[in-house]
Amino acid sequence: MTARILVAGDANLDLVLRGDVVPRFGQAEQLLDGADLVLGSSAGICAAGLSRLGVATALVARVGADVFGTRTVELLHGAGIDTTAVRVVEDEPTGVSVILSAPEDRAILTLTGALAGLTADEVLRASRGVGHVHFASYFLVPELARELPAVLAALRADGITTSLDTNWDPAETWDGVERCLPLLDVLLPNAAEARALATAVGGRADDVEAAASALAAHGPMVVVKDGAAGGLAVTGREVLRAEGLAMDVVDTTGAGDSFDAGFLAAWTEGRDVGEALRWGAVAGSLSTRGSGGTGGQPTRDEVERAL
Repeated sequence: MTARILVAGDANLDLVLRGDVVPRFGQAEQLLDGADLVLGSSAGICAAGLSRLGVATALVARVGADVFGTRTVELLHGAGIDTTAVRVVEDEPTGVSVILSAPEDRAILTLTGALAGLTADEVLRASRGVGHVHFASYFLVPELARELPAVLAALRADGITTSLDTNWDPAETWDGVERCLPLLDVLLPNAAEARALATAVGGRADDVEAAASALAAHGPMVVVKDGAAGGLAVTGREVLRAEGLAMDVVDTTGAGDSFDAGFLAAWTEGRDVGEALRWGAVAGSLSTRGSGGTGGQPTRDEVERAL
């Protein structure tokens, strides 16, 4: 398969716990409503969403030589993703996230393990022949993050478009992203991340639109995922908005990554920004109807019907 989009970043399983998920220490035993071990990671979920939408997709990432790594690759392959560039390393465990999932919010506990070692060279080798590279979980892949400006410059010189979903910074310093902004085509934060990133670059962050505009002033189109409100895009001086769908929410895990997949599927095939934004909002909304990041991801037909 020749991929149209390469996704670069993290690859791991999620253990999604639902029900009475706020921990109480003191050896209190709490009963759950559900527990699922599913494909996780921002990069993995976005890649699965793209494939589900009919986009030829490859992933470059790292897993460990253990049972979690084997299962991660099985699930990626089963989702139709080209896993040729997923490297199995011997000296680190596969990353894993525990998701404490409530209907309107979640907490995430992550061991990065092998995924943190992804390198710039691995990404550049895997990018040959693709039209777009999407980077996910910037702060979980520090080796790649340090070299990302040079990687983005090389991809741009080759005519390859790029996008970045930083996800949350566990250290909450948000360092380094400002060096990437002038070299990016699309930045895809959620509302909280947009405010934090805008503050880090010295911009206004009193509301989502101001934060997005402050980031867009550094170069990229900024597409913000805003939960149940849908999303907005700032390109130059233009601000576009798209509403999400009213859903009976099962699990919000990975909804932002499914939004990314919807937006990128549409935008990279030449649809205008407003239409791509609607694709993102609909794909993100529909993804909440199932457990885990990929359980409710829509097909292309489902997105088109909802639109």
